[in-house]
Amino acid sequence: MEKKRASIAIVTGASSGMGREFVRQIAESYRSISEIWVIARREQALLELQDELKEKTMIRTLPMDLAEKDACTELAALLKKEKPVIRILVNSAGLGHAGKLETQDVDQILNMIDVNCRALTAVTMTCLPYFRKGSRIIQLDSGSAFLPQPGFAAYAASKAYVLSLSRALKEELRSRQISVTAVCPGPVKTDFFATGGIKLNPVKRLFLIKPERVVRKALFDAEKGKAVSVCGGSMKLVRAASGVLPPGVMTWLSAMLFSF
Repeated sequence: MEKKRASIAIVTGASSGMGREFVRQIAESYRSISEIWVIARREQALLELQDELKEKTMIRTLPMDLAEKDACTELAALLKKEKPVIRILVNSAGLGHAGKLETQDVDQILNMIDVNCRALTAVTMTCLPYFRKGSRIIQLDSGSAFLPQPGFAAYAASKAYVLSLSRALKEELRSRQISVTAVCPGPVKTDFFATGGIKLNPVKRLFLIKPERVVRKALFDAEKGKAVSVCGGSMKLVRAASGVLPPGVMTWLSAMLFSF
């Protein structure tokens, strides 16, 4: 008799912030998922998460640095060996660096692009053979995807890539009945900004939102098969404006209101 395939979730960037909150809420709400594979650089933080949730679900820790070119090799080998059904994939790993591009360190910016774009794409493609009807892909994006952001140019561009990729992939996977949702919040109250050495301006501070709320809505919107999940009235307004106003006007407004 063929061994029953385990139903799992995979969450990258799971050591803190949004990724950690996704793990908590998946463990709480999706009892049909037998195991959550958590990926991040900081092994100790993953082990602490494993201990925190041991009464709710099985957590498998996969410490790896997704900025490394061969980071997905271990994940690919493990998937090939165990052949699970991936019910939910959350690509939450991401970096951000603010400031005029001419003042930034080239290697630091390229490392950010590697994590935000290349690694997200690699993890998604590695997991594609293991999705089944009803599986969900959740890509942690940003409200920055809706408009160019002077002073946050490379980051916003990387998030525009994630939005475009997610929309196209959703269409490609329509026949397999697999949903793809890009989660595009404004500033979220996590350690993301401190880690990137980013100081929020007063306008952005007004829009800060708790990660619990963003994750709850993202999981709900993914269940509904929505292409984009936007939490909070401010980002809904930005999204709507980006579809109406000329790009030059949106970039100017972004520089006036949201620059760091």
